[in-house]
Amino acid sequence: MGYYHIVSRIVDRRRVFDTKEKERLRTLLRRVEAFSAVQVLTYTILDNHFHILLLVPPRQPVSDEAFLERVACLYDETRVDMLTRELKARREEGQPESAETLKRPYVARMYDVSQFMKTLKQRVSQSYNQRHGRKGTLWEERFKSVIVQGRVGALGAVAAYIDLNAVRAGIVRDPKDYRFSGYGEAMGGEVLARLGLQKVMDPVSGWRETARDYRQLLFVVGEARGLAGNGQPILPGFRPETVQQVLEAGGTLPLPELLHCRVRYFTDGVALGTKEYVDEVFQKYRSRFGGKRTTGARPMRGGFGSLFTARRLRLNLITVPAPV
Repeated sequence: MGYYHIVSRIVDRRRVFDTKEKERLRTLLRRVEAFSAVQVLTYTILDNHFHILLLVPPRQPVSDEAFLERVACLYDETRVDMLTRELKARREEGQPESAETLKRPYVARMYDVSQFMKTLKQRVSQSYNQRHGRKGTLWEERFKSVIVQGRVGALGAVAAYIDLNAVRAGIVRDPKDYRFSGYGEAMGGEVLARLGLQKVMDPVSGWRETARDYRQLLFVVGEARGLAGNGQPILPGFRPETVQQVLEAGGTLPLPELLHCRVRYFTDGVALGTKEYVDEVFQKYRSRFGGKRTTGARPMRGGFGSLFTARRLRLNLITVPAPV
């Protein structure tokens, strides 16, 4: 099982995702999620890129029933009917190996982060190009991904970073009002979005507790920070009094580790979590690092407490947000 923060951008960072395109991308995201047997914990779709926090469970056998249900999420009735008839015929003829061979090309694309992203981006490109009469790649490069430790501190920090994008970009004042995000969907009553955030905060808790705790996390993390020469916040966000109001409304709870937006740790850090976790990832993928490296974990600077990454990034953590 693994957790990943994934980012992908449009070629030349052109703003091609208007409201209709964002809705199409969100629909495709949920369909590919169902087909791939992964779980989108939260996400944000902006004008020229998107973020996803993804849980990929361990690979496991796929029954014929589950296989056909997943295929139906991504393919038309003709394909599903053909596979249904073929599977039934091969099972009835006592050819289990032949039946599994039929399923294998589809099952190989399940439980895999790379295949999930390949399928999603291909589907988006095909749909967009067909409707806009264009050809060629739609995406800037291969997606970026960071492995995230499956603990509340790390998952909560990354989830908040993702759901605060629309606030940092000045699109909305409250993250609940941005409907092309996991938090926005969850606050609108979407079951899958709520289940994703419950997994981030505490899988045992119900939605009411999750909504309360996650909102406090978002507003503490999302407070505006620093001042530029023109008097504007270097890191746009919530006014301190707004944060206080949210905390008072939600009751007194231990405050989460502070998070700064526009920090490259969340896209370029390779792996994120405790020192022990990052060292474990480093040893597993030792060949991908320089020969002089002896340890993997690098402490995150800027008030991130006990979190570490596998790559030491720039010391100047906060920058003026680029247009998104």
